[in-house]
Amino acid sequence: MINKYTNGIKRIFLFILTFGIISNSYSQDKFDDKFKAVPPKIKPLKIKEVIAQVPGPPKVKPYVADPIPENNFKVPKNDDIIASEVYKKNQDLGVFKTSSKIANVRYRDGAYVDGDKIRIYVNYKVVEYEVVLDGDFKGFEINLEKGVNIIDFEALNEGFAAPNTAEFEVYDDNGKMISSSQWNIGIGYKATIIIDKQ
Repeated sequence: MINKYTNGIKRIFLFILTFGIISNSYSQDKFDDKFKAVPPKIKPLKIKEVIAQVPGPPKVKPYVADPIPENNFKVPKNDDIIASEVYKKNQDLGVFKTSSKIANVRYRDGAYVDGDKIRIYVNYKVVEYEVVLDGDFKGFEINLEKGVNIIDFEALNEGFAAPNTAEFEVYDDNGKMISSSQWNIGIGYKATIIIDKQ
């Protein structure tokens, strides 16, 4: 019995010894003497020198004046200008095109209120026989005919201060201004606006 026990221990011991020898023969050293670590690749930094750019003075193009044209204006001789005669002529206020069906005409005294009176014609027919101009706009509406529509404002007087002055505005059926101007005319003369309906 003891023999069997001893044989079992011998076998275990032999097994451990054999296992130890085998494991020792397969183990390896940590590093060989021939082993060399590969050093990391270090690229040298290329530092580009930065030069601050200081702006120089702005380039100024020298001014060269255009040559002054020769003055050929001739002063009329013996032409006396008489203030009371300047406004003794009809005044053309322009031609304006529109596709509007109607025109809303408004007018008022163009300077200080001094009792100016006018008569208004549309296509040579009187639409307002006598109107006294004041500081507020007055007006009327006309149906525009296809083609040319002529509106005349005739000065019936010059008020307390000559000439007859007025400011007027003309609007289309959408409330858009067609024309705006003023007149300065003497007694019996007309200021005319033409509206061309397209």
